[in-house]
Amino acid sequence: MSSIPVAAAAPDDDINALAKGGRTNILGFLLRLAARLPFLFIAGRSYGPDLVGRFALAVVVVEFAAQLATLGLKRGLAQALSSAEDRPHAHVVWDAMTVAGVASAIASVILFVFPEILFPSGGVGPLERYLPLVVFTTAWTEISLAALAYRRNLRAAVTARAVLEPWTISIAAFVFSFVTKHEGLVLSYMLSMMVALAASLVPFVRSYGLPVGWRPHPGRLWDLARYNVPLAGADAIEWATRNVDRAILGYLFEPRVVGIYYMAVQVASLPGKLKTSFDPILGPVITHSLAIGDKAAVAHQVRQVGFWIITAQAGLALVGSIPGKAVMGVVGPQFVAGTAAMAFLLFAEVAASTGAVCESALVYVSRHVNLMISIGALAFQIALSFGLILLMRALDWPPNWQAAGPAVALLVAMGASSIVKSELLARLLGAPTRGWRWQLLAAAAAAVAVGTIFTSLPHRFEWAQLIIGVPVIAATYLFVLWKTAFDDEDKALLRRTPAPKVAAA
Repeated sequence: MSSIPVAAAAPDDDINALAKGGRTNILGFLLRLAARLPFLFIAGRSYGPDLVGRFALAVVVVEFAAQLATLGLKRGLAQALSSAEDRPHAHVVWDAMTVAGVASAIASVILFVFPEILFPSGGVGPLERYLPLVVFTTAWTEISLAALAYRRNLRAAVTARAVLEPWTISIAAFVFSFVTKHEGLVLSYMLSMMVALAASLVPFVRSYGLPVGWRPHPGRLWDLARYNVPLAGADAIEWATRNVDRAILGYLFEPRVVGIYYMAVQVASLPGKLKTSFDPILGPVITHSLAIGDKAAVAHQVRQVGFWIITAQAGLALVGSIPGKAVMGVVGPQFVAGTAAMAFLLFAEVAASTGAVCESALVYVSRHVNLMISIGALAFQIALSFGLILLMRALDWPPNWQAAGPAVALLVAMGASSIVKSELLARLLGAPTRGWRWQLLAAAAAAVAVGTIFTSLPHRFEWAQLIIGVPVIAATYLFVLWKTAFDDEDKALLRRTPAPKVAAA
């Protein structure tokens, strides 16, 4: 019998796949960063903290509704497709689109009927009433991009999320600032979400096609939704941990304080996108390893990606927090008051890295326990946020200091959650899962030492902190890590993926 070349299972194939996907999406992250900064500048300079705070409270509600409407299918779709042996993949993904569409319709109707949920201060503009439609656009965008990621098409996510969406909101915010400042930010956001949906649906339909021969079956749709409820809960909890602080501040402070904090969140949350940069490829790789029963491979994948993400997020936290006043001053001088909150939020992202990556596997191997841990961490975060704010009020501390309380609570809660989730996953897989390496401390210490030189310069040289200081701090940090912590697999993230190995059957 003649031998036929087939793809061999090599130990580093999955790491190469993760590295390739990570490179693609990190490029998307950098593009998104470059496009998002103009929006922050325009929003801060043209609209001011009061309107930014109003916009922030409306968006937090809509995004929460969209998270629920997605029903966990952003990650659950990979498993549904992996286990679909007797059905065309196109039928499976259109089942998911239908489930999300129904859930989005329910959420949109509720928010449309009760607009005060979105705008508690009142004054809803005629076009702002249609903001709930974003629930539908966001849910379908997430699922279509998840379906494309299953087929290793990550360019669509980069185009939609890193190029078209952020540039649309930036340009639209600038244009609307001359037309209607009251509704400008909301309208810009709505337009950017519609553009992102169009950019994701076009390649989705090209890849999977229209639902020819597909019929929605109520029982099958219900089973899909029910099975993914734990995933939906985990996604909603993860989202809430990053956004409940805005809701708390909106309850306890005036919109101006919320607006300042929102800008700090926007700057600090950019590193968090690095973790989601790996989600599209990490989910399919993990589900494949679990399908063949290779738990050691899953632990290795989580550990490797965890180190990559911690490394990048710690570096961004350092370059963002060391010259923090200069960074926030770019958005607008009135937003410098949010510097402390931004610093705590940046390091909260670092603390959350391990837990977030471990969750990528826990949602498949112990989804209910993972959900309980997430709920506990969120409850602790909320209680600690209120406790810190009320304590600082009792001590008569300034409002801006009080507003940093939720950021401190997030840092503590995410650190505790990461420890618990990594220990749980390590026990389930029988192998270590933490990506932390002690060399990170040496690299951070070197970056702080260099950064201190720039922050010690006179105020008139503040520009040097950003133009010269940030690149030098980043270079110092990366140089120390490259020399002390990076091995061959770590360097795979920075080199081209080798051609697939071939063996004879």
